[in-house]
Amino acid sequence: MTKHVTLAIDCMGGDHGTKITVPAALAFLATHPDDRLILVGQSDPIGEELRRAKVPSSDRLSVHHATEVIAMDEPPRQALRNKKDSSMRVAANLVKSGAADAFVSAGNTGALMAISRFVLKTLPGIDRPAIASVLPTMKGSTYMLDLGANVDCTPEHLLQFAVMGASLVAAVEQKERPTIGLLNIGEEAIKGNEVVKLAADLLRESGLNFIGNVEGDGIYRGAADVIVCDGFVGNVALKTSEGLAQMLGSFLREEFTRSIFAKLSALVALPVIARFRRRVDHRRYNGATLLGLRGIVVKSHGSADSYAFQRAVERAAEEVRHDVLARIVGTTQPAGAEAVA
Repeated sequence: MTKHVTLAIDCMGGDHGTKITVPAALAFLATHPDDRLILVGQSDPIGEELRRAKVPSSDRLSVHHATEVIAMDEPPRQALRNKKDSSMRVAANLVKSGAADAFVSAGNTGALMAISRFVLKTLPGIDRPAIASVLPTMKGSTYMLDLGANVDCTPEHLLQFAVMGASLVAAVEQKERPTIGLLNIGEEAIKGNEVVKLAADLLRESGLNFIGNVEGDGIYRGAADVIVCDGFVGNVALKTSEGLAQMLGSFLREEFTRSIFAKLSALVALPVIARFRRRVDHRRYNGATLLGLRGIVVKSHGSADSYAFQRAVERAAEEVRHDVLARIVGTTQPAGAEAVA
């Protein structure tokens, strides 16, 4: 039996706001007839987009007014303290109250983490939430965390990230024993700083399916189902990868437009080029999960277009349907601790 999902959408977040988030939400509803969305934000711009799309009244779609908007460059502490009726915070409160199963935002990452942690709190046994995202590989995909939430980590934090990442992959990808790799400057056990070495020791003793250290090139070779690192390293690796993909795309366009013969070759190769672009299209993998909270929160890229934002919404729905939160709770909650509401 399909689980019906209710998602709260922060419509005001991101570089483009309602012009992207509302059409993406409507596209999601069109392909998920059993689900429901709550559009959170200022009702006037949301209503304008709904009227433009000529959306009929439906009990699967509602608007929850929020008076304030958090700017993309707003300091997280200021957003948390001063904007208690922001679309981001109202969406988080909908998850906390049980009115929504998860929420999605393309807004300020720092503010999203601060507000989500304040409103939803962390799970038992988890010190810090981490940002996890799926990346394409030569073998399919891999999940990587942390991608920017925690710049400085202890070995225990990295172990917690591994446990949460393994739980996520086990639930969404149906892999009961996903492989775990620790991102390092070499595969040998003697490589890396003291934090990474101690984390490797903890992972070997954890009972997880730890395969050892993984170098940067192993990420896209699909060396492990889950790649663990601190947020500084993870964010640099992710942004470097995005830049490389953009450069390769730019080089291809330049070469295929260099001469009339190159343009003719491009016409012949168009089906191959289209398949290549689809395989490396970062929009397909949009949507990073804030793991370790007492609720499912998915962060979309701030510059996402409608298709990319829709993919983030789909990721949130998928995680709800696969009971990711319950799976993480089952692996991180200490014996005797109270169940998560």
